Amino acid sequence: MKKHFLLFLLAFGYVQLCSAQAKSVYFELGGPGLASINFDTRFSKTENGFGGRIGVGGFSVDGDGAVFVPLGVNYIVGKDSRNYFEMGAGVTPVIGTGGAGEFTETFGHLLFGYRMQPANGGFTFRAFINPVFGNGFFIPYYAGLSFGYKF
Repeated sequence: MKKHFLLFLLAFGYVQLCSAQAKSVYFELGGPGLASINFDTRFSKTENGFGGRIGVGGFSVDGDGAVFVPLGVNYIVGKDSRNYFEMGAGVTPVIGTGGAGEFTETFGHLLFGYRMQPANGGFTFRAFINPVFGNGFFIPYYAGLSFGYKF
């Protein structure tokens, strides 16, 4: 039963990705992935509305490091076919190594910002405030920028 449910979820996700209107790949500095490469797609054939993102990022210093996997849903709205207000929420699992060994952690994030995304593909840009929160911490004024390509 679990295998069938997982297969259904994968097939549903694949159909959503194939039928989505706007898809983009972007590099993000700041944000929930620290320094990450991300994929974003709309869940319908419209430019506005709900979408999702997944990425991978991280850092390494002197052999210690962490991998961030930002996952999220977002909603974009705009009056023209290029400039949008974006809001979203998600979770970022973190897997890392440090002086005390390996560790895993998860934190949540919100997103409020500007997205420049042309209707017919091309260069994309995002600038946003990205509050992050987790077990015992809250950073309200964290931010980020991203540059990418919509296809």
